[in-house]
Amino acid sequence: MIPYSIYIVDDEKSIREGVSMALEADYSVKAFATAESAIDTLKADLPDLVLLDIGLPGMNGIEALGIIKGISPDILVIMITAYEDIHTVISAMKLGAYDYVIKPLHMDALEVTIGNALESIRLRKEVQSLHEKYLKENLPCFVGESEAIQDVMEFVGTVAKSPDTPILIIGETGTGKELLASAIHYRSPNFKGPFMTVNCAAIPKDLIESELFGYERGAFSGAGPSGKNGLIEAAEKGTLFLDEIGDLAMEAQAKLLRFLETGEFYRVGGTKKLRIQTRVVSATNKDLDRMIEKALFRKDLYFRLGVIKIQIPSLNERPDDILPLANHFLSEFSRKFDRSFTGLSPQAENALMAYRWIGNVRELKNIIERATLIGRKPELQVEDLGIESGHKLETPKQADIKLSFPSLNDTGIDLSSVQETLEKHYIIQALEMADGNESKAAKLLNMNHHTFRYRKKKLLLE
Repeated sequence: MIPYSIYIVDDEKSIREGVSMALEADYSVKAFATAESAIDTLKADLPDLVLLDIGLPGMNGIEALGIIKGISPDILVIMITAYEDIHTVISAMKLGAYDYVIKPLHMDALEVTIGNALESIRLRKEVQSLHEKYLKENLPCFVGESEAIQDVMEFVGTVAKSPDTPILIIGETGTGKELLASAIHYRSPNFKGPFMTVNCAAIPKDLIESELFGYERGAFSGAGPSGKNGLIEAAEKGTLFLDEIGDLAMEAQAKLLRFLETGEFYRVGGTKKLRIQTRVVSATNKDLDRMIEKALFRKDLYFRLGVIKIQIPSLNERPDDILPLANHFLSEFSRKFDRSFTGLSPQAENALMAYRWIGNVRELKNIIERATLIGRKPELQVEDLGIESGHKLETPKQADIKLSFPSLNDTGIDLSSVQETLEKHYIIQALEMADGNESKAAKLLNMNHHTFRYRKKKLLLE
């Protein structure tokens, strides 16, 4: 049974006590003599239903109704009035009151009204519970066993809790930036709202502003006769995902910055200021720092978009995920194409592990899709993959680096260079001993996995 909480707000003590006694056996009940005291409690503890007297001392019931609905539109309010004043009743209904009852109160009739109201709440809560259960079981997430991707998903679970903090996702082409943006949306308070995707590179520069912010009638040649809402408006109370943000035109960048800072914007050709709430998640595979240096991207917009930054590691940085992903895609496409495969042959697994994944997860998915269509044996074979002549993953060998320690003389030495040579030597040796597994290599050097990955990249080992 779903538990319900009811607030009774009436200045007559007899009504508060009488209604409380009649309801407290079935509901959690709190009683208040003034609207002010009820609202103070309501801010921290939302009830399902409020029985609200119109003729209260101080703040009256109509004023209180407006404030309660402003705090939470989902709270149902039944107004209590001493006489049936049609104008007052209409005002209450316009503000969102569910129903009204007239004094003196008859408990049988009141309980029927309360029961009808709570039935609508029950249905809403059941739908919400089913929706949340579905999302929990079908949340977008990364397939993988590597520590790197587990760290990313754990971080996503933390930062997604805010409904409007901007997030910038950085990663190579094909790493799954849109999937990650979707995971953020469905783990956030905005999950009931829309998830709108905009590929900034796919929209012509002269149209991107009107697509994002909309336009008014006659704003430009070819504008629709009734104007058009933009994608920002379409994403209200949800998430707006701006993919390839590095391709956004400078004019649109300025307008986007203003929206991020104030939540306000104007449609193209419009004079009416609009304000909405949505979270902006952006993504890029470009070096925005270098673009800022070349005056191709606004520095202030970069900082605003990247209040929180998430770096998705490439597939080459997380080899532990290659085979789990391959088997996941094999299962997915086997169902889609009605094929039956027992798995990947050992030779096929070795080929996938040795391949240099320039296109990352997207490339792996495409390769497995093709192989699933053309494979004829119970296991996928190397020849099904079609990567024999592909880009091979060549790991530097320990012999590629000459480990030497110059003698200190009167002219001095470049100590940082010696340190880098030593560090590079042991990182490569650790990778060889761990068969390319970064997590195991980091443990061999008693390093944090994130630090190891950073130092590896810093020393140009990938």
